[in-house]
Amino acid sequence: MASVRDFLESSPVATAAATLDLGGGRCVTVWENRNDRVSCEAPRGHAFSLYLAGGTGTRRLDGAGASGWPGAVCVFPDGQPSEWEITTPHRFAHLYLPDDRLRADFARTHDCDARRLDVPEITFADMPHLAAPLAALARAASAGDVLLADTALSEIVAQLGARKVPLRGGLSPHILRRIDEWIEAHLDEAIRLSDFAALAALSPFHLHRMFRASRGIPLHAWITERRIDRAKSLLRGTDPVLEVALACGFSSQSHFTRTFKSGTGTTPAAWRTAIKG
Repeated sequence: MASVRDFLESSPVATAAATLDLGGGRCVTVWENRNDRVSCEAPRGHAFSLYLAGGTGTRRLDGAGASGWPGAVCVFPDGQPSEWEITTPHRFAHLYLPDDRLRADFARTHDCDARRLDVPEITFADMPHLAAPLAALARAASAGDVLLADTALSEIVAQLGARKVPLRGGLSPHILRRIDEWIEAHLDEAIRLSDFAALAALSPFHLHRMFRASRGIPLHAWITERRIDRAKSLLRGTDPVLEVALACGFSSQSHFTRTFKSGTGTTPAAWRTAIKG
């Protein structure tokens, strides 16, 4: 299944003016387009959009037919189709977030079940609380500023709402807190699924399934995210990269570098350099 970004990349007219990989399938791209027609059929992942310049000649054909404007925000939930006609030049920023990663980020930020994430469809809205971090992401993409992008992405996740839904299965909040506390206390060690199964008094199979339901991603991916979080904090200091890697439970500096880049879009050394300014 293609993403909104894939549909735009297949356009003969749309041009990516800047792009920044944020890791984990997360990405921000600044687009320029004119005289085009784009159909997004059940796209994979969520897309958040901010019109940076122009947009009055852009209409959503499968909606109410309204046109955009500079500063307009659109939100396209995972799987939501849309069809667009562009008749005049405009420039816009897109933030792309895989559903599982967004749910995991939401669950951690809001300390709630990932299934409560609410991403409503929005077309051409005045939403300053989303427009400001999306504008920051556009600047970050143009400048290659991963720290600015990381901060702006965190702000967007913090702005997302939770919905009331009946929850079946999953883990209770107190078990999830015990798991998180155990992870934090053992990040510098090899962590096994059986450790948590004993902690939660569940079989490894049931723990794996129920954890993913509650957090949006598998337990091993959640642990990797926590290792990266700790590494970001330690990289603000002066310890050698190898010592940071070992303190976060990575088997080697090369393993650390590969995992950190996959999760953030940049290497530990580049992250440290950006922090130091």
